Amino acid sequence: MKMLYEKPVIKRLRTGLMNKYGNSPAYMKRVCTEIDGVTVDELAKEYGSPLFVFSEKALRAKFREVSGAFSTRYPDVTFGWSYKTNYISAICAVMHQEGAIAEVVSGMEYDKARKLGIAGEDIIFNGPHKSPAALRTAVREGAMIHVDHLDEIADLEQIAAGEGRQVGIGIRLNMDTGIKPQWSRFGFNLDSGQAMDAVKRIYSRGHLKIRGLHCHIGTFIMEPNAYAVEVEKMVRFSYELKDKFNYEIEYLDIGGGLPTKNRLKGIYLPPDIAIPSIDEYAERITDALYNSLRPGDTPKLILEPGRAMVEEAGYLISTVIATKRLPDGRRSYIIDGGINVLFTSNWYKFNIEMDREVSGPNENSVIYGPMCMNIDVIDESVQLPPLKRGVRLIISPVGAYNVTQWMQFIEYRPNVVLIGEDGQVDVIREAEDLSDIERRERLPERLVLD
Repeated sequence: MKMLYEKPVIKRLRTGLMNKYGNSPAYMKRVCTEIDGVTVDELAKEYGSPLFVFSEKALRAKFREVSGAFSTRYPDVTFGWSYKTNYISAICAVMHQEGAIAEVVSGMEYDKARKLGIAGEDIIFNGPHKSPAALRTAVREGAMIHVDHLDEIADLEQIAAGEGRQVGIGIRLNMDTGIKPQWSRFGFNLDSGQAMDAVKRIYSRGHLKIRGLHCHIGTFIMEPNAYAVEVEKMVRFSYELKDKFNYEIEYLDIGGGLPTKNRLKGIYLPPDIAIPSIDEYAERITDALYNSLRPGDTPKLILEPGRAMVEEAGYLISTVIATKRLPDGRRSYIIDGGINVLFTSNWYKFNIEMDREVSGPNENSVIYGPMCMNIDVIDESVQLPPLKRGVRLIISPVGAYNVTQWMQFIEYRPNVVLIGEDGQVDVIREAEDLSDIERRERLPERLVLD
């Protein structure tokens, strides 16, 4: 076979030198040949590429690690599995088998939780948009509804009046915990008095009764003390509600946002050094509870750590489909999975491994996806040896948000498989075909081509 000619480029090689990312030759040439005992080659040949792969063993182990860190420090802890993080039914089912209740942020997610067999009383209903119909269902089924704004309070008051009873709710707070930017969009601000004004409104009407407090201070929070501040403020506010309005606060839901061993862009230290352990978070949070609560009080502590539970259990197997030189001399590779399936590549510098040993010097390279969009970049600066077409790249960790925020754009969405603890591989979401794209389309008769 005649070799393709490529114009040579003269470029100084810096293989093995230190740089601000701390990469070493060993890191640059990392190889991944199997996931949970199943070879990458076998997975790609059987289920195609790109391919999302989830490890059931890793899912269960992470849940138990996070759960154990808190339940050994505080007597009453509940975990709400965040559906928006990954709402594939098999993933949700694993989390529910491990003991998590459901945390949803829309009517669609609520319906999905109910279809999976989760009782209404085991559903936390968050989010800024809950339709009156969804709220009515949630009220009748006893879900934990966390109100986000005054219009939602008005909707619930009307529903409660129609039901002829007082309805228990939670109220969502936002506050300054030292994290910037401050998440002030959701709920009622505690520091300005807005939250107290909302409580006064609720109390004066009498249709609703506050049972719990909820707050979510942000995402990928790398400072455990921010949660301690959150807890202290929530406890203080709960006692204000008890003393002024005789509201017994049954639970404190401190949300999610716990980080993972992924690598945020702009963070040069490796995750093992930059990211505190889950035990550090659990220690700060429970210490803050014990130091703030009155003697004998132990309200339920609820957490919603979706990302921390699932991110490190997910992989994307992709394949190099082309290679070319950019005008500045950098090598670039096109792979078959882009931002259409890896939405989180916008803020993560993933771990990228090859499915085989590849000889040759490492050079600074760019990895593009298959989209016809200039922004379809998976990694704009990664050290790789010369890769040929057909080499597979294993990208991780990608378990959180990618299979809920992926797009049906240009390409079909791929298979998703789960490797069981016994090594069995199950398809948990089938790859799409044209019927999935066109199923809800309607072509007017006048536009049918002869």
